[in-house]
Amino acid sequence: MRFCCCCCCCCCCFLPFLVKVYLVELFKLCFFKGTGKGGTSIWGRKFEDEFSEHLKHNVRGVVAMANNGPNTNASQFFFTYAKQPHLDMKYTVFGKIIDGLETLDELEKLPVNEKTFRPLNDVRIKDITIHANPFAG
Repeated sequence: MRFCCCCCCCCCCFLPFLVKVYLVELFKLCFFKGTGKGGTSIWGRKFEDEFSEHLKHNVRGVVAMANNGPNTNASQFFFTYAKQPHLDMKYTVFGKIIDGLETLDELEKLPVNEKTFRPLNDVRIKDITIHANPFAG
């Protein structure tokens, strides 16, 4: 699967959760060896949220940090299937998928375990093109 993504950093990703009509959670392979269990940040610890009232979960394909409460960002991030305004000011937005949305369509259609939301088969994003400054005019 291929994406063209505007974001600060990204890499090959294992997709452990596919929540229908909501989001796909990604875990950076370079920090936890592909186990899907998360890992530490590049700083070796959790880091603070970086919210902006101008960066919202307002469209399909927003890329944001996952966390388990305020200022608990580590190595997990997700992208949205649709706008999710209830996530604004709770999860740091740092990118947006700008090409390859057909791949997002394919991911959304994949069968998942209805209790765990895990895909029935392993799914990996093999290639991402990163563009600097995703929110510049």
